[in-house]
Amino acid sequence: MMAWLQLWSTGLTAIMALSFSLAAAEDSGLPAMAAQQRGLVEIVKKENHPVLFRQKREWIWNSLYVEEEKPAPIAYKIGQLKSSQKVEVKSFRIEGEGANTIFTVDRKGDLFVTRSLDREEKNAYHLTARMYDGNNQLIEDSGDFVVQVTDINDNTPVFPRPYNGSIMERSMIGTKVVEVRATDADDPTTANGELRYSLTPSGDLSAFEIDSISGVISCKTNTLDRETKGQYIVVVKAQDMRGMASGSTSTTSVTITITDINDNIASFTRKTYELHVREDRKTNEKIGTLELEDRDQIQNKEPIFVIPSENSKVFNIELSPNKDGNLMLKQALDYETTPSYSFIIQVKENLRNLRFPADNVNSAVTSAQVIIKVLDVDEAPVFSQPIYTFTVVEERVVTNIGAVTARDPDKANKSIRYSILDKDCPISINPLTGQLSTLRTLDRELEATHMFQVKAQEEPNGLESFVKVNIIVQDINDNKPELTVDEIFVCENDPTNTVIGTLRATDKDDQPASFTFSLASESSNFSIRDYGNSTADVMVKQGPFSLDDPKDYSVDVRISDGGRPIQTSITKLAIKSCRCDARRIPTQCKAGARRMGVSVHALIAILLCILTILVIVILFVMRKRYQKDSLASMKNSGEIHEQLVTYDEEGGGEMDTNGYDVSILTSACNDGSLLRHPEHHPHPSLYAMVQKSQHHAQPTACKGDMAVMIEVKKDEADHDRDGFPYDTLHIYGYEGPESLAGSLSSLESSSTGSNLDYDFLNDWGPRFRTLAELYGVDAPDYYHQY
Repeated sequence: MMAWLQLWSTGLTAIMALSFSLAAAEDSGLPAMAAQQRGLVEIVKKENHPVLFRQKREWIWNSLYVEEEKPAPIAYKIGQLKSSQKVEVKSFRIEGEGANTIFTVDRKGDLFVTRSLDREEKNAYHLTARMYDGNNQLIEDSGDFVVQVTDINDNTPVFPRPYNGSIMERSMIGTKVVEVRATDADDPTTANGELRYSLTPSGDLSAFEIDSISGVISCKTNTLDRETKGQYIVVVKAQDMRGMASGSTSTTSVTITITDINDNIASFTRKTYELHVREDRKTNEKIGTLELEDRDQIQNKEPIFVIPSENSKVFNIELSPNKDGNLMLKQALDYETTPSYSFIIQVKENLRNLRFPADNVNSAVTSAQVIIKVLDVDEAPVFSQPIYTFTVVEERVVTNIGAVTARDPDKANKSIRYSILDKDCPISINPLTGQLSTLRTLDRELEATHMFQVKAQEEPNGLESFVKVNIIVQDINDNKPELTVDEIFVCENDPTNTVIGTLRATDKDDQPASFTFSLASESSNFSIRDYGNSTADVMVKQGPFSLDDPKDYSVDVRISDGGRPIQTSITKLAIKSCRCDARRIPTQCKAGARRMGVSVHALIAILLCILTILVIVILFVMRKRYQKDSLASMKNSGEIHEQLVTYDEEGGGEMDTNGYDVSILTSACNDGSLLRHPEHHPHPSLYAMVQKSQHHAQPTACKGDMAVMIEVKKDEADHDRDGFPYDTLHIYGYEGPESLAGSLSSLESSSTGSNLDYDFLNDWGPRFRTLAELYGVDAPDYYHQY
């Protein structure tokens, strides 16, 4: 195996050496080398090991290059395909990129280009060549070759985007601002694609420079000042051919913004600030603004104000949104105490990052005088305390609880008058001194704390203010203890000393109590054992007991609370008698009252309820009776609601027949408009538009209903010899509201000697004017009512 590998490697080396030598000989025209090659091939073919044979390539290539953008109106030759084999007749064929379109080959093997090429579009074309003999038999197998498109400087540099940069003012020399980059489509490995950068004079060259190879723009000064110049525009030129004059160029503008730092000191706009402030201004409010001037942007405006220590308790300075100084009031002002303030305020600037002196260090106004004049106002009374708290012992009338005092803070120092706003307050106040006292005894168990407001007002009717007062009722031992016990029963067979129940007690007083229990009266059947811990047991003293016994069992328990003074109560405790089983569980009991007696508060509540019910019943009965009397009087004075029709017997007039509602007459009688009195003349009613002068006595028109009046008038007509007979009732009005003729009644010619009073017709309105004139009297002879 090793011998076979050695033989194969020796043959391969020899073939490769021979191929290179023959190719060189072919180019130099040495036929002897070709003969030697053919002899060697024959030798190889005669070897006994054909598997080791490797045929040598016969193609001989020159380097093939095509210049881009070269015009090709006629196809031009760029090279020749060559082979070491000598054949009389031969042909070539090519395949691959642009074969037979862009590139063509003739029978001699000359390679032609048919049109102009662009390296930026495609810089290399990969092709394959084959050689055939006259019989179109393949002589030389495929050989790969590449046509390279050589570059020319046919593209200019291009900046892909606009560039902008920024740099802080007062930056150091060499600080990078921005890096610009241009592209060139030409071959970057040649001078055609190598770019150089520079700044043109058309831009600002005073503060920045650019690296010609990297395109980095940097600062070349340390005196950049945003307040002087905040923006620079530089023009960058990119040139290929390594910047030679023959190279193509392009330019772009770069805007460089100078960013702000805090390099200026804040300065007062004025040397003196004068403010007028009312003395009633609330604390923590702004009373004025100290304007500042700072050339830096607001985010870099960092003033620090310094107030003298003696004034810092009253005033403070806070920064406004514009970084000015808001003068704040920390303590209430008092014109009567201090009418004015004057002090010096200083302003400093936080220049922690500044390596150089501030720009305006010599011109800044860093101190200013502040003058505050306090304006006097009429102030409400001021209490000595914000809230008052007093303690009063319950169940006592106290005349001197304490005093609420207020003063007038103004120079006038007006006297103060005190009052309590709550109407039901059990506390009274002296209006001149503010001394508090109780109106009645207080009960802590009902209300432990009384809260109310006291008003202080300047006399006589000046300003007023209010204060809250708390009265805490102090407890005393004034309530009797109350027995607390579960239902107690005794079994028929309970032996002596059997515990039948446990006694406990409660007390409404807010004091620690130590209850003791005992019998108020001797009992033959039961006893009480007091344990000294506010509990006691009820025990059987002597039996037996029976359900058939009609007597109810009870004991009188005396309870003492041990307070000062000691309060004692006696409670009757009812004990049921039961029949029990062996485990002392009752199976049958005789009902009995648990506890005798009712408390005083319960009795008062019951009596108040009974009294309220009686008052309601009495009021209800009186209302029913009043309604009954009203209905009876309405029935007795029945109202006539028929229509009286006028008969215009004389004829003529536009409205010959008119209907009159008697209820109008009745209403006029009822409201008193028809009553006539010699000493009182009421205002005319709706119908009393025209009145006739009085000639006779005018009796009262009517009182009561219309029926009574008509009956009276009929009776008077029956006894009047001069008047018309009242067989029928005639009502004469004017003949139509649109007629100017007036009444056509013949009654004007009748005698006026009647003693009847018809003057009330004047109050009935224009429709009864004619009757009023006919039947009116001259003087009041007599008056009567109906």
